[in-house]
Amino acid sequence: MTQPTLLRRDDNRSLLLDLLTAALDAAEHGWHVFPLLPGTKRPALHGARTCTRTGQCASGHQKWEQRATTNPDRIRAAWSRAPFNIGVATGPSGLLVVDLDTLKAENLEGTPDGATSFAALCERAREATPDTYRVRTARRGEHLYFTQPPGVRLHSTKGRLAEKIDTRGWGGYVVAAGSALPAGPYEPLNAPQAAPLPSWLHTILQPAPKPSQAPSVAVPGQSRGYADVALANEARNVASAQQGGREAALFRAARALGRFVAWGDLPRHVVEQALQEAGESTGLPASQCRSTLRSALDWSIAHNPARRAAA
Repeated sequence: MTQPTLLRRDDNRSLLLDLLTAALDAAEHGWHVFPLLPGTKRPALHGARTCTRTGQCASGHQKWEQRATTNPDRIRAAWSRAPFNIGVATGPSGLLVVDLDTLKAENLEGTPDGATSFAALCERAREATPDTYRVRTARRGEHLYFTQPPGVRLHSTKGRLAEKIDTRGWGGYVVAAGSALPAGPYEPLNAPQAAPLPSWLHTILQPAPKPSQAPSVAVPGQSRGYADVALANEARNVASAQQGGREAALFRAARALGRFVAWGDLPRHVVEQALQEAGESTGLPASQCRSTLRSALDWSIAHNPARRAAA
């Protein structure tokens, strides 16, 4: 009658060892890891309300991004307690992970999955699909690992590249290979060597310029004049973009000018016409320019509320 219990204990020890090994392997690559609750994606760390302000939290509550580590002793101590899944804090690890999601039942028919959208992005940028470390997720999606450029702090994004594509950088984390959810395991698809983030992806993921130089309130004539100058500058930037970075320049320009459309300083059709002409002048197909402009302007307008006029 005791044999099943012994088998379960042996299985548990084997699982602990496998997860510990995977966590140590990740740390050897310089990736900062922390424990996730067994069988889940949720951090297995105490929250601010239950923090005792001792140990690592002696000078204040430390969140998962701050407590993630590459220290082998700390990793062994954590994974000796339970078969924790493994979280990789992408920011401290110097990583930018592209998350290619799969479709769900509620998605509209014809919606492309993340892998299809990413392949289309690469094709439109006239770049080959990057060769880098990939992890198959529990739901059969993929995580593409890239190293962030030196001195750069790209944050996590949701849907900025395309629908069903998120990114994990500073402020985000991914579930590492070796972990498992009820839906399935996280499996490495090749050797864990993360390639540098391609420059065209870096360009698209850069935050939109902050509107600090623009008037804080709508002053008659002043804000429109600033917007006209910005439109001319962005159109010039697109027209002078070099091969391989043309669509990224068009995307960035539309993102920057979208706020003026949202504020009522520039009509959308004026921005679209100016950037469409600039994009086509570099050799980009008209249909590609229209698609890029629509996506970038829609995003920028949605994220820049209309500005109130001065009383």
